[in-house]
Amino acid sequence: MYSHNMVGTNDTARSKVFYDALFTAMGGKAGMQDPKGRLIYMHNGGMFMVTPPINGEPATAGNGCTIGFAMDSTEMADAWHAAGVAAGGTAIENPPGWREMGSFKLYLAYLRDPDGNKLCAMKRG
Repeated sequence: MYSHNMVGTNDTARSKVFYDALFTAMGGKAGMQDPKGRLIYMHNGGMFMVTPPINGEPATAGNGCTIGFAMDSTEMADAWHAAGVAAGGTAIENPPGWREMGSFKLYLAYLRDPDGNKLCAMKRG
């Protein structure tokens, strides 16, 4: 359904440190930067981008928005979460762990990136 996700940043260098840590923790590679200054991450057939806003205004986090990353294991989700906190992110909501969602379980770990964007690592039970 989706071709890519993109978030804004006010500090591309800071975001590169943060997102490089997240993507390498989940088995991906460090991002590349295109001539327009956007960071590009490709992993498991998906693309994630980080960019200063093209309108020149400050980047702001979307209220009510969450970007979810699929994890292969709970250990990968924990490593992703720890890498994000170590690289300048903020742990939010409950600690990483299993959540009952009716008839199924999800292992979830939540972070905010340095610009305030809400991220989630998810492993289906």
